[in-house]
Amino acid sequence: DGFRQMMRSVKKYDLNVKVFGLGTVWRGGDMKTVGGGHKINLLRDGLKPYKNNENLIIMFTDSYDVVFTNGKEEILEKFFKFEAKVVFAAENTCWPDRYLADKYPMVKEPEKRFLNSGGFIGYAREIYDIVNYQPVEDTDDDQRYYVQLYLNRAIRHEWNMKLDSKAEIFQNLNFALDEVILKYRGPHSHLHNIKTGTNPVVIHGNGPIKPEFYRLSSYLADGWTVSSGCLSCQEDLFDLSSVEKSNYPTVLIALFVETATPFIREFFQRVAALDYPKEKIDVFLHNNVNFHAKDVNKFIEDTGSLYRSVKVISPVENVLEGQARNVAVNECVQKSCQYLLTIDSIVQITKPDCLKDLIKQNRSIVAPMMKRTSKAWSNFWGAVSEDGFYARSEDYMDIVSYQKVGLWNVPYVTNILLIQGRHLPVLKNAYTFNINVDPDMSFCQLAREKVIFMHLTNQDTWGHLVYADTYDTYHLHNELFEIFNNRLDWENRYIHVNYSKSLEKNAVIEMPCPDVYWLPIVSDTFCDEFVAELENFGKWSNGKNEDPRLSGGYENVPTVDIHMNQVGLERHWLHFLREFVRPLQEKIFIGYFHNPPHAIMNFIVRYKPDEQPFLRPHHDASTYTINIALNTPGVDFQGGGCRFVRYNCSITSPRKGWLFMHPGRLTHYHEGLPTTAGTRYIMISFVDP
Repeated sequence: DGFRQMMRSVKKYDLNVKVFGLGTVWRGGDMKTVGGGHKINLLRDGLKPYKNNENLIIMFTDSYDVVFTNGKEEILEKFFKFEAKVVFAAENTCWPDRYLADKYPMVKEPEKRFLNSGGFIGYAREIYDIVNYQPVEDTDDDQRYYVQLYLNRAIRHEWNMKLDSKAEIFQNLNFALDEVILKYRGPHSHLHNIKTGTNPVVIHGNGPIKPEFYRLSSYLADGWTVSSGCLSCQEDLFDLSSVEKSNYPTVLIALFVETATPFIREFFQRVAALDYPKEKIDVFLHNNVNFHAKDVNKFIEDTGSLYRSVKVISPVENVLEGQARNVAVNECVQKSCQYLLTIDSIVQITKPDCLKDLIKQNRSIVAPMMKRTSKAWSNFWGAVSEDGFYARSEDYMDIVSYQKVGLWNVPYVTNILLIQGRHLPVLKNAYTFNINVDPDMSFCQLAREKVIFMHLTNQDTWGHLVYADTYDTYHLHNELFEIFNNRLDWENRYIHVNYSKSLEKNAVIEMPCPDVYWLPIVSDTFCDEFVAELENFGKWSNGKNEDPRLSGGYENVPTVDIHMNQVGLERHWLHFLREFVRPLQEKIFIGYFHNPPHAIMNFIVRYKPDEQPFLRPHHDASTYTINIALNTPGVDFQGGGCRFVRYNCSITSPRKGWLFMHPGRLTHYHEGLPTTAGTRYIMISFVDP
């Protein structure tokens, strides 16, 4: 990927390029310490046709960690100003022999004193003579070879060798990241050295700073500019829109349930809803949580037969996460799948085109940006520290907030990523490559070492992450308690689909009785799960006046009920009143503002013919009251309803999930009509008593 990145910049600036060593077995060592002599021997062979050409200018650079930011005219103009035969790149450190530092000619501050062999430019004959000056073994150090020649004063003068000490042409980034900033000229991006005042053309990410170099490379060669945005996003695409579905690439989707996860029902529904032919998909599923066995089974029962194949690893098999992820990689290799899409259970994919969009980007590894709603926590890191852990990049907040939109080369992605199948053979054990870190960190570390780029795209919104760190599973319906941690998912499941229509400017609000307003508020799912949760709790009051739950111990108009503070939902319900009920109240009862609304009495009421079928006429101790119907008349119960005595007006067919809102004191004296069969449930709040 590093080589392809360099070639992109070469082609952009129409530079003539010859690649030496491509397809040749590398014999120059691992380059983690000394080595690289093989490069010199490759040059010796490759430069033979040009050895007598006195007028040809040749530039040599490394390939996998280099980007060009301008073309031939700029390079030649800068080179000619040196009045040299050969110009080598320069850097701040003396490598590989520190003891040679004193032998270098002195330079002015802040110029660079020491030779770097990752880039040089000069006349063909002189360069040919330099690389052929003396024998070198493939495993010898290439930089030491050139340093020894440069430090020989006679040779240096004979070949008129100079160093690019001001980074006019070559910018080596190791130990120099604090010297450079990104700058833009219209649609053009480049690096500017703030210490030397130069705009180098060849950017070399030498040494251990490659993650930061690759981050910068997202911008360089006009990859992203302020005026034009992401230009590289539209390059080298693989658009499936013109491909017959029968010819779509095969994909293994690997799902990982490694922790108890809220809204996992929606997770599986959204995976199943991906707009991609299921006959082209194999499914691998690792479930490490007994609690979610029923959710996994339902997903398999509902959709398993539609996929090409399904493999499930259950908790009883005791397969660790890293091992399971490696198994998924191997499954994909064995099936010769063209892509591996890994998705963790905390991912909620809200755009069904997600998979096709990722394939379209045609990158080795690409992840759609996912973040926690209204948070900066996301599925990528913009930088890594020296020990491979999280570090904040200067553009992280711009990317995560969509201030910068594009395709970003990042050192770490997690939770959801698409991997091209051609890379999987070298990533077979990636998730346990480093057992001292989490599996996802291990994977990314190996990808970085193999120079397999990981890209993050935030060109669209494909979904979000749920917060699962504090998810409790001891309730019957645990998601009811997630209004704070996962507001968006809570709202999607539990708020009525037509709720927001009531808040529209010209909305017509039903008023079945004077100053009694009828509005949709919660979904059928909320009603069903809420009732089931409270019935599961089961500690209903006895419907008598004596009530130890109240501060005075006495209820004037008692009901068979459960208070929200009994089940740990009081704080959640008050938040619900503030976020969802208050906006409706402010629209209906114009001029009354109280934020947050206050409510001491929040309770679910149960009416049954053989328990408490009705409620006598009374005033509510509230400024206004809400009454939410939690089940359906004529289906779940017979009779019931509410009669407002002063107006002789009754609501006898309450709608499930709808509330009616009315003033509490003085004007709206009301009673609960008899329930003659079944069980009726309503949720009541006396707001601002």
